[in-house]
Amino acid sequence: MSITVYTKPECNNCDQTKRRLNKHGIEYTTVDVTEDAAAREFVTNGLGYRQMPVVVVDENTHWSGFRIDALDKLAAA
Repeated sequence: MSITVYTKPECNNCDQTKRRLNKHGIEYTTVDVTEDAAAREFVTNGLGYRQMPVVVVDENTHWSGFRIDALDKLAAA
């Protein structure tokens, strides 16, 4: 499983999401959308999200925002 967390600076929900993933020992890659135009294009136009963080597990599993339910479900998988 390859998880990517798309973030931006000074984003409290991004920090909370990363802390929750760390708590569960889940490995992930972080991409700052303010530094990567292709990543910003992917999450906004490709996936349709406007709020960070965006967590992408696979092409069918992704969400936006700090979602404790989704993070805990991911940890239980």
